[in-house]
Amino acid sequence: MAMTMLKMMTPPPASSMPSLTPTPPMPQIRTIPGTHGLPLIGPLSDRLDYFWFQGPETFFRKRMEKYKSTVFRTNIPPAFPFFPSVNPNVIAVLDCKSFSHLFDMDLVDKKNVLVGDFMPSVSFTGNIRVSVYLDPSESKHALVKNFATDILKRSSGIWASEFVSNLDVMWNTIEKDITSKGSASFPVPLQRCIFRFLIKCLVGADTSNSPEIADNGFAMLDAWLALQLLPTVKIGILQPLEEIFLHSFAYPFFLVKGSYQKLYDFVKKEGREVIERGETQFQLGEEETIHNLLFVLGFNAFGGFSVFLPSLITTLGSGKTGLQDKLRQEVREKVGSSSLGFDSVREMELVQSFVYETLRYNPPVPLQFARARKDFILSSYDSSYEIKKGELLCGYQLLAMRDPKVFDEPETFQPERFTKEKGQQLLNYLYWSNGPQTGSPSTSNKQCAAKDHVVVTACLFLADLFLRYDSFTTDGSSITAVEKAK
Repeated sequence: MAMTMLKMMTPPPASSMPSLTPTPPMPQIRTIPGTHGLPLIGPLSDRLDYFWFQGPETFFRKRMEKYKSTVFRTNIPPAFPFFPSVNPNVIAVLDCKSFSHLFDMDLVDKKNVLVGDFMPSVSFTGNIRVSVYLDPSESKHALVKNFATDILKRSSGIWASEFVSNLDVMWNTIEKDITSKGSASFPVPLQRCIFRFLIKCLVGADTSNSPEIADNGFAMLDAWLALQLLPTVKIGILQPLEEIFLHSFAYPFFLVKGSYQKLYDFVKKEGREVIERGETQFQLGEEETIHNLLFVLGFNAFGGFSVFLPSLITTLGSGKTGLQDKLRQEVREKVGSSSLGFDSVREMELVQSFVYETLRYNPPVPLQFARARKDFILSSYDSSYEIKKGELLCGYQLLAMRDPKVFDEPETFQPERFTKEKGQQLLNYLYWSNGPQTGSPSTSNKQCAAKDHVVVTACLFLADLFLRYDSFTTDGSSITAVEKAK
């Protein structure tokens, strides 16, 4: 989901990493440990471990321990039986140093790489290879990324106010449910809020112009997203039903064709100004503009916020450490008598650090992939490895962001981790947006155009929360109590 123009260079050398033990400039070249196993059997065995017997985190941890390496060969779903064109063989990179190679565009290619070698059918995007499937070496990539950047720039003037006004509606709904039912499930009200806000800011449209889109647009996007990603995502329902029905084949577009067409028609009718800019200023055709706009809206922005913002709520609402008191105090001191906006939240050091730590500890996008553009030497801390052109690298972000050579007590959530000078240095190694937090999105890289918008929106969410309430508590996906600000 998601949002100036320096070309992203390779991350700072390992010697500058906080609390990093100096390593030789050229670690010993080592054969990559691990195996892909026998054809069909190896990928199937790894698939069952990944989804059923171990789960993604344990899957990577156990292999890292077995091979005593943060770089190894394995297989990543989807695999057997109905994915004959998908090669599940990958090289896992699970520490910050090796993980950083995923963003070096001189070394890796991002063409058609979203969830490994598996690519959802382009019928989901109007038979068009939209932004996410384009490598920076392709001329179309610059046009589409500049279009996305332009949308974000033009929406900045209304971004904060639209978000806060839609939060008003959401919190009113939640308060009523708490009063009448004793608790309030927040995912649906939150998704409605996110959807209305993004439609206004990115498309320039008002959902009230279409009651059906206003009521069901968010659910249409949920279904569209789900059908593309189901073969690659652990759901946690009764096994072996999940393996048989969710992970064995790709779902066809026709199941959501009608609802996607309604979203397309709505954007075409209500977003004329944005569409015309895509056509006249960025040389994109009408269909190309609309499908790219829907992808940025639905996959990057709506999908990303639908995962990330609930993580903020549950992390903060279940805490018993007094963090809410500290955040509330900072928010109210920095806002004072002024209105809530980009400038005020950028002054909130603890709020920003909490957002960054949530991105580190529980990244909304768990996997990053890239294909070797050429033969090259990949380095971790103590070894180097020969990577051949065409091999697929797989970074499991949750473990890379818990690298003990970079982050002190990496398995502990520390909301103040990114404060002060040391915290600012750590941002060089906070990889969550197809690059480091200190990187800048440009046409020469694949870093999320909305990177900075994501962070500031999350900060706005927290700041608005503590202007409204003194405290709140959560229980899973429900808010059980709110104490209004005195």
